[in-house]
Amino acid sequence: MTNNDILRRIRFIFDFNDLKMIALFELTGYRVTREQLREWLKKDDDPAFQPCSDPQLATFLNGLIIDKRGRKSGPQPEAEQRLTNNIIFRKLKIALELKTEDLVQIMRLAGMQISAHEISALFRNPGHKHYRTCKDQILRNFLKGLQLKYRADASEPPSVF
Repeated sequence: MTNNDILRRIRFIFDFNDLKMIALFELTGYRVTREQLREWLKKDDDPAFQPCSDPQLATFLNGLIIDKRGRKSGPQPEAEQRLTNNIIFRKLKIALELKTEDLVQIMRLAGMQISAHEISALFRNPGHKHYRTCKDQILRNFLKGLQLKYRADASEPPSVF
């Protein structure tokens, strides 16, 4: 999955408009223009398409966490320079305050059976012997489950925003 695809899906799941998306970036102190945002949201084959970098998506996800949970005291987290599916999954879990049982249910909504042990392995330290890499299929199914939970009115996101 590309960062742009993840950004588009999150926008659709939570029905965010341009101003809300820009506000989420600004919660972290990152300024983004409407034009820049729209270029990230275009289909990959559109001539105006621009790729969303890992630090930009990490910044957006950090803004989502602040929006949903509030700003934490002390220094704010820095945007990761390199994102993995595990980090993206963790940030969404934190933002939505989801417990392992919630994640199992969301994955079940998407038609994917995954145990609590398998989920906990996705959030372990990469050096841990039971760490498991989050593959695109898992992240895709998680996003699909979120869509079914939060946006039951639509089965598929529109192809272009």
